[in-house]
Amino acid sequence: MSERIAVIGLGYVGLPVAVAFGEVFPGTIAFDISESRIQELRGGVDRTGEVDTTALKTSSIVLTTDRETLKGATFFIVAVPTPIDVNRAPDLGPLKLASELVGEAVSKGAVVVFESTVYPGVTEDFCGPIIERISGLRHPHDFALGYSPERANPGDREHSLRRIVKVVSGENAETLERVASAYARIIDAGVYHAPSIKVAEAAKVIENTQRDLNIALMNELAMIFERLDIRTQDVLDAAATKWNFLPFKPGFVGGHCISVDPYYLTAKAEAEGYHPQIILAGRRINDGMGAFVAQQVVKQLIRSDMPVKGASVGVLGLTFKEDVPDLRNSRVFDMIKELRQFGIVPKVHDPLADAEAARRDHGETILPLDEIDDLEALVLAVPHNHYLQSERSRLFQMLKPGGTLFDIKSAIKPNEIPDELKYWSL
Repeated sequence: MSERIAVIGLGYVGLPVAVAFGEVFPGTIAFDISESRIQELRGGVDRTGEVDTTALKTSSIVLTTDRETLKGATFFIVAVPTPIDVNRAPDLGPLKLASELVGEAVSKGAVVVFESTVYPGVTEDFCGPIIERISGLRHPHDFALGYSPERANPGDREHSLRRIVKVVSGENAETLERVASAYARIIDAGVYHAPSIKVAEAAKVIENTQRDLNIALMNELAMIFERLDIRTQDVLDAAATKWNFLPFKPGFVGGHCISVDPYYLTAKAEAEGYHPQIILAGRRINDGMGAFVAQQVVKQLIRSDMPVKGASVGVLGLTFKEDVPDLRNSRVFDMIKELRQFGIVPKVHDPLADAEAARRDHGETILPLDEIDDLEALVLAVPHNHYLQSERSRLFQMLKPGGTLFDIKSAIKPNEIPDELKYWSL
């Protein structure tokens, strides 16, 4: 059937989805509550870097903040953030607002599909009743619910929306087929029919939980190997010669998915009377890695007979991962905060991060790269290609003789380091 698509939320997930649907359903509505975001997109600028200018300017999507435009849509897709609050509890506020928005616009016969990552039960037990209350309609008699978890990997051009199998679900067989049919039009890799909405919700939340735990194991091993004076990457290279060794590496775990999603699952588990142990242990390890690295910087300064208080330490990279501009939940800020508590003066740079957002949300000033020099230590926190390609030789020049390069992701080989410098990696 021909659908009138409306995508609510135009971030890393929603915008690529809207553009893809716009190719096969001309006039797809692309809605966001941020007027500045809509204006940027109308000008062909996507600050997330997920959709290029040409694709935006040639797309048939209708970019809007006007709620009235949503009326008449037959197929709603909700792709709003699902963050955690200061207590690391799920914050369903954005999802509540989006559900109310849908409730104002939904009409009989429509399908509402949620892509936001949630714990099992949110779509049917939380979102559905809100839509019913606002609209006066009932599901599944008047409108139907579906769930199709996002699988976006920011900055990854190989595993793009069209190339990843899309899990789809619906609250009944008819809805499932309708949701599958729509997504099949834009997903080259095909769709997978989950047996229920709760199964699809659970599948999504454990994908990132599994990755979080694997990285937590690597981080704990890195802390052990630090005490044994063994380079973790050397150990992993040796272990990787076995065919079934999994290629995970230690590092900071941030962003809007891996560092958040496990808390959605654990919150639901605790609400059901079960206290998760392994998942929360992994979260504690990963959340503590910023402080751990900062403490290693301090120890190395002491070993090198350099002053700690007032030490000049460069920090390259603020975003949660390499080659993306997203600052959300970046553990680099934890490291910087810990360094400051020792009286260290961090000098930070990031070629992709929004300088205003860094200053407004985190109190950090991004300096020009040529102002970062004469350092006792340099932390390559996020190995953007900009550093590894354009500025590789410059990295060593920033350090004083006897200074240390801290390579969090082992992006540089130790034999590349000049003799007068020291090297440390996680």
